[in-house]
Amino acid sequence: QVTLVESGGGLVQAGGSLRLSCAASEISFRSIIRDNDMGWYRQAPGKQREWVATITTGRSRTYVGSVKGRFTISRDSAKSTVYLQMNNLKPEDTAVYYCNLAGFGALRSQGTQVTVSS
Repeated sequence: QVTLVESGGGLVQAGGSLRLSCAASEISFRSIIRDNDMGWYRQAPGKQREWVATITTGRSRTYVGSVKGRFTISRDSAKSTVYLQMNNLKPEDTAVYYCNLAGFGALRSQGTQVTVSS
């Protein structure tokens, strides 16, 4: 079963930066990321999962309003990896971050915790 693995989360002070990465758990699944539009999502405690950003195979990017100008989604097709560069982090960005197919895809993923202290 395809599993996506996120990494790069951690504890950071407000104003700091983190770079998240997302890759498939097995080499044989790399085409899943390489050949599809991908998204980042996040879920804060007690809240529903929300969409954060999407990148298409053609590298078009869209963002939720609250992260525009601070977050950048990118992809490396050769590595079949999707990234989320997060700058000027705020306490309200604290959440577990997940990657998946665009449109709230249903692939398995573990998420990575991002905690921003004030």
